[in-house]
Amino acid sequence: MKINLLLLAFCCSLGTYAQLSGTAYYQSKTTVDMNNFGRPGMSEEMKKQIADRMKPHLEKVFILDFNGPESMYHEDEKLEVNEGMRGFGMMMSSFTPGKQYKNANTNQVLEEREFFGKQFLVNDTLTNLDWYVTKESKMIGQYLVIKAEANMELDANDWQYMRRRGPRRDQEAKTDTIAQKEEEIEVEVPKQILVTAWFSPQIPVSTGPGAYGGLPGLIMELNTGRTTILCSKLVLNPEKAIEIDVPEKGKEVTREEYNQIVKEKTEEMRENWRGRGGGRRPGG
Repeated sequence: MKINLLLLAFCCSLGTYAQLSGTAYYQSKTTVDMNNFGRPGMSEEMKKQIADRMKPHLEKVFILDFNGPESMYHEDEKLEVNEGMRGFGMMMSSFTPGKQYKNANTNQVLEEREFFGKQFLVNDTLTNLDWYVTKESKMIGQYLVIKAEANMELDANDWQYMRRRGPRRDQEAKTDTIAQKEEEIEVEVPKQILVTAWFSPQIPVSTGPGAYGGLPGLIMELNTGRTTILCSKLVLNPEKAIEIDVPEKGKEVTREEYNQIVKEKTEEMRENWRGRGGGRRPGG
């Protein structure tokens, strides 16, 4: 009954949607399964050292500015404090979006992307997941939030969800892999993952971290794979008006065009890696 009343309140508050603005601060944390990381036989001490050096790249702060139907999501800029994993940090930035602009009225998403030194502006539509709103609720700070779930289809080249492939049970297992041959590389991307969002009808804006939104209230917590994003601070209707600037940096491409660029570069890197003796050869 409480959830239904809150959803009804959201519908009644849609008239004020255009006037609501604010800034949400999110803490993002991604975990790595160190048992499946690195070379076989790596010592526990070495795994711990690597995990400590990766931590600054896996725990970040993001800011979501929203004003009516428009919003901008970006990383809180700070100086790089860990030089030991510079290569890992460069790889992370190449596969992570920069500024992400969303417009709920036009159903548009614009993402700034830097991929191995080249700037792109990905022009896409909002990710309209088929959300299932559950009866579960909890408090995040002073806001009551409701749990929603959805299955999200994944791109076969999305590094964020790559995992070490387990023993193959049948031929169909190969359709989930990004490798062309099993002996070449032992990672895969699942076809889909479960996305869990906790949204608050008390904040009637249909947006959230990254490209996510489409729920009757601001997404305060998001769980995707090994990544959890939690709203740690929220400022509503500040005295200084929030201005959302549409990003223009980079060569404009569609999502399909950008994914093709990533795929070709990934295959090139894999070929170079095998050429240096990194691949496992039959009978080796």
